[in-house]
Order: sequence, then C-alpha cells, then structure tokens
Amino acid sequence: MVQITERAVGKVREIMNSQEPSPAGLRIAVVGGGCSGFSYSMAFENQPNMLDKTYNYNGLKIFIDQASLLYLDGAEVDYVETLEGSGFKFNNPQVKSTCGCGSSFQV
Repeated sequence: MVQITERAVGKVREIMNSQEPSPAGLRIAVVGGGCSGFSYSMAFENQPNMLDKTYNYNGLKIFIDQASLLYLDGAEVDYVETLEGSGFKFNNPQVKSTCGCGSSFQV
C-alpha cells in the first residue's frame, strides 16, 4: 500500500482546486527511464483506468496501475519545503540506489 502524508494531500488539493475543470484524482506511477532505470510520475486524471487500484485519502483519490504497485508497495509520498526548493518526495523502501539528481531510482 502507498501512503501519502497530510502535507502532500493538502498540496495536491491546493493544485487541483486551481484546475478548471477540477480533476477527479491524482495518478501516481513508476515509469521506465532516467539514469537509474525508473522514475516517478504524478499527473491529474479525470477517471481511473479499468485495472487501477484507487486509494482514498480524506477525499483525495489516488490512482495507481498494477505494474506501478509492485514498485510502490510500502512507499510514502510527502511534500517538502527546504531552502533548496520544494516538491513531492518519495520515500520508498524498495529502492536500492538513486542517481545523482535524485529523480530516478533502481530496485
């Protein structure tokens, strides 16, 4: 199961509320690419795909495809703000290594 922090839920809702029309939920996926082999993807969706797993976090729907679930099991998504910048951060216990830029990973 994927966890998403309250801070991340709040930020996603804030962004969703600025969209017109408002999307139905957020898709989180693992896609091939990057210097380490995989990277995370987040995008707004109007409806889930037929084989998606749908999670509900205080009214925020998260859609994850079955293949991505294999790589995201036990992961936590947070929203962080630091002096270097702000953004969504994935804490994934399955990751064995990451690249120097921190945006791709290897399992």
